[in-house]
Amino acid sequence: MSGSGMEHGKAAVAAAWEGLRALAPQTLAAQFAADPARVEAMTRHIAWPAVPGIAAEAGMRIDFSKTHLGEAELTAFEALAEAAGFVQAREALFDGGIVNVTEGRAATHGALRGSGTPAQVDEAEALLARMGMLVEAIHDGALGEIKHCISIGIGGSALGPALAIDALTRELALVDVHVVSNIDGLALEQAFAACDPQTTLIALASKTFTTIETMTNGASALKWLADNGVADPGGRVIALTAAPDKAVEWGVDETRVLPFPESVGGRYSLFSSIGFPIALAIGMEEFREMLAGAKAVDDHFRTAEGRANAPLLAAFADQYYTRLRGCQTRAVFAYDERLALLPDYLQQLEMESNGKSVTVDGKPVDGPTAAVTWGGVGTDGQHAVFQLLHQGTHLIPVDFIASIAPGDELDPAHHRTLLLNCLAQGAALMAGKASEDPARAYPGDRPSTTFLLDDCDAAALGALIAFHEQRTFANAVLLGINPFDQFGVELGKAIAKQIDSGEGSFDPSTMALMAAAGLA
Repeated sequence: MSGSGMEHGKAAVAAAWEGLRALAPQTLAAQFAADPARVEAMTRHIAWPAVPGIAAEAGMRIDFSKTHLGEAELTAFEALAEAAGFVQAREALFDGGIVNVTEGRAATHGALRGSGTPAQVDEAEALLARMGMLVEAIHDGALGEIKHCISIGIGGSALGPALAIDALTRELALVDVHVVSNIDGLALEQAFAACDPQTTLIALASKTFTTIETMTNGASALKWLADNGVADPGGRVIALTAAPDKAVEWGVDETRVLPFPESVGGRYSLFSSIGFPIALAIGMEEFREMLAGAKAVDDHFRTAEGRANAPLLAAFADQYYTRLRGCQTRAVFAYDERLALLPDYLQQLEMESNGKSVTVDGKPVDGPTAAVTWGGVGTDGQHAVFQLLHQGTHLIPVDFIASIAPGDELDPAHHRTLLLNCLAQGAALMAGKASEDPARAYPGDRPSTTFLLDDCDAAALGALIAFHEQRTFANAVLLGINPFDQFGVELGKAIAKQIDSGEGSFDPSTMALMAAAGLA
């Protein structure tokens, strides 16, 4: 874009924001009163096809009607999206354009599930087939009897696998997988205690294969195998990396290195070879079901325009509450035990992606970027933090996520009560309750969005993850920031190395703490 074109674009974005700020907020009750068809108008459906022999056609319903977005807000946000170049940015994302401008890279995670250029999709499919052959060979006993896997990684190399394995192996795991991320040795010792070294595989997941936590834990895992009589510990290691040469240099046999493209960011890498421990636990057929669910969301995101686009509509709501209503956080509560780790996963995805303070051209942003994402599971949260949501002084938009199909085989009263509570919380946040006793009054008019899945299976999980990836991207476009770099995580690592080497000078507090901890 030329200099004059860029300035025109900035002016259009600024004008769109001014238009949004000029709108007078309407209560949720007023929004429903003004539009009898509001529920239908503000509900989106995304379906994914049946997988022969595995799952029937299913989908998810996303109800945005309890947000404060009305016709005026939606029209203004659509103008903002146009001014921000959303359509062009989306095209660049799927066509392999340079969307990670600070590092000069494309972001090709969509190609992992079939959404990208033909060359990118072909490369991803070839890597997936390679991973599938290794997974099936392990299941068939090519590496001997394998009952356990310790998957070692951190950040995106751990949060995604941990979420998927916890969600999808509640009934049965083909291989018992333990995900270890923390450098705290207690985490690794706990995994050792649960595994038989004679039947344990080690998966080392690191994009660069230099991550200090992962490589230190990997060396300790190899020592554990050797100390317990495993004749060839190195033969039990599978490397998951975008730097295969580094893995071979470290000592991993090249036939047991599963690469993924450099253009796939760590927190977007779940569907790459980083997903190897997931496939090992649930099988390649179910892993491909996850891909199918994710691709259904990609297809919707790629073709739906304006407010009809569910991830973009979610971004409109995010920006409304963060920028126009001053909300600093967004809560996510899954009314399904299988999604207990989803808030942890979304924290990294959203806060590492959009926790930025400069725009793509290096200028300071003119307002808040990512909200703080937090949450938990229902109904536990109702007895812990919902007091603040209902009667506290903070306005906090809430996402509720539930499955129509239960995950248990107990008395149906369990799941019925779970769903009743989920729907009741959204209704209560909106309606509130007047009382002559101020301590018993609920102000109401508090927003929520509800995701209602047909079932919480592999396809649904893939769809949920892809939805939030695209929601994160849409937010970044509206803000004019880069969601694909994460330089903010580097400074603390660099200072840790300085402390370890005894180089550099530090503030008096840090020096005193170093002495007290025996590090000086």
